[in-house]
Amino acid sequence: MKRLSILGSTGSVGQQTLSVVEEFPDRYEVAALAAGRKLDVLADQVRRFRPSVVSVADPAGVEELRKKVADPDLRIEVGPEGLREVAVVDADLVVAGLVGAVGLDPTLAAIRAGRNIALANKEVMVMAGALVLREVKARGVELLPVDSEHSAIFQCLAGQRIEDVERILLTCSGGPFRTWEADAIAQATVKQALDHPNWDMGPKITIDSATLMNKGLEVIEARWLFDLPPERVDVVVHPQSIVHSLVEYTDGSVLAQLGVPDMRVPIAVALAHPERLPLSADRLDLTAASRLDFEAPDRKRFPCLDLAYAALSADEAAPAVLNAANEVVVEAFLAGETAFPVIAASNAAVLDAHMARSGGFRLRDLADVNEADEWARVRAREWLSTTEGYDS
Repeated sequence: MKRLSILGSTGSVGQQTLSVVEEFPDRYEVAALAAGRKLDVLADQVRRFRPSVVSVADPAGVEELRKKVADPDLRIEVGPEGLREVAVVDADLVVAGLVGAVGLDPTLAAIRAGRNIALANKEVMVMAGALVLREVKARGVELLPVDSEHSAIFQCLAGQRIEDVERILLTCSGGPFRTWEADAIAQATVKQALDHPNWDMGPKITIDSATLMNKGLEVIEARWLFDLPPERVDVVVHPQSIVHSLVEYTDGSVLAQLGVPDMRVPIAVALAHPERLPLSADRLDLTAASRLDFEAPDRKRFPCLDLAYAALSADEAAPAVLNAANEVVVEAFLAGETAFPVIAASNAAVLDAHMARSGGFRLRDLADVNEADEWARVRAREWLSTTEGYDS
């Protein structure tokens, strides 16, 4: 039986991971769960899966969870230290399902403790890909991708030599504004941006999909996950979201992984690796799908994609800067404090400022990552506060 520790258990990835566990109770045991403030959801998970350790966001959550769960043996940890405790608990696999920069510290702690990682928290590789890759190689742990696109590439690479890869192609749906004119996109509301055509995701990642920043972050993640230079990582728009990604080899062959949009499939691939689970998922009917469309991304209407490549061409800290700036401005957009086009403009301004001051930063440790992250957040807030249309 494989023991799991789940970072972000009450989020989308965490809940879908537990649904896979529930389908195969003889294969998996939940050792630890880390959540934030969704204590009703966490309490239900504790009752169903009986972990020995959980983590909550703040001290107030400890007493509230104690009232909801009558288990005196349950150890409840708090805050960043609690995340680290869940990350290093005795487990065969740590599912890194947190969203945003908060996931980096506990994921690094898990790697340094020798834990294999099922990685759904793309910001880990975006912020500190070079550092994480060095740690993974030094500790000899497995880093299994959970993002549907990276899982698809992982599956297409099975049994192949990385030296024979010409390029990898990440597919994207194009988001809710794929067919919109630039003028209409500029007036997009939060509700419209959250109306993703294919995937059910959290609000932050859904906004990133609408700007194509999510795909840009995935380009950065793929560069490090598969240790390929950025010029061998490409993006193609595929609105049906049936082909999840492709790998082109030096002989011209292209391998693709196809399936209906269902995050439980890449989660199950990571949980069972190198086996496959007989998952009760919908099966792909190609005759019903009828057609598969592909197109190049429109980089003028969606400039965030090129910002990711610019960050990769700068230095090891630049992706962390871009990620932090994006988190700040997306939060402002979701709060109704700024307009949709400001997301790309703010990200570009902060990245340009970093590149102007950069002397070729190399990430030596987590402190360097945190410094770049905090610097970018401060600059993003300063830029937003002086931008016309930003409601401070």
